[in-house]
Amino acid sequence: MSSKPKKSIKEQLAPLGRFLNTYKKFMFVLSILVVIIFLVFRINQFSSAEPTQAQLDEKLQNNTSLKLDQTVLNRIQQLQDQNVEVQSLFDKSRNNPFNE
Repeated sequence: MSSKPKKSIKEQLAPLGRFLNTYKKFMFVLSILVVIIFLVFRINQFSSAEPTQAQLDEKLQNNTSLKLDQTVLNRIQQLQDQNVEVQSLFDKSRNNPFNE
């Protein structure tokens, strides 16, 4: 029986080293492309995510409506009626906001 001398680890990994050295640019570009695809996929998932019912209920609980007294409303109406010039400016701006 003839016994072959065992190769060292360095000699055994030499073909792998040559392969990696040959294709290192390609593998770098491929890995960057994989990362970009992953990021686009995750962004798409987050942008199309809908809130859960529990999240909606929590936000709606914190929402309080603004309540105004009738006296405050009357006072605002009275001030608005007194200043005709400002009222006419508001009406003009509402009809055509781009007209100066």
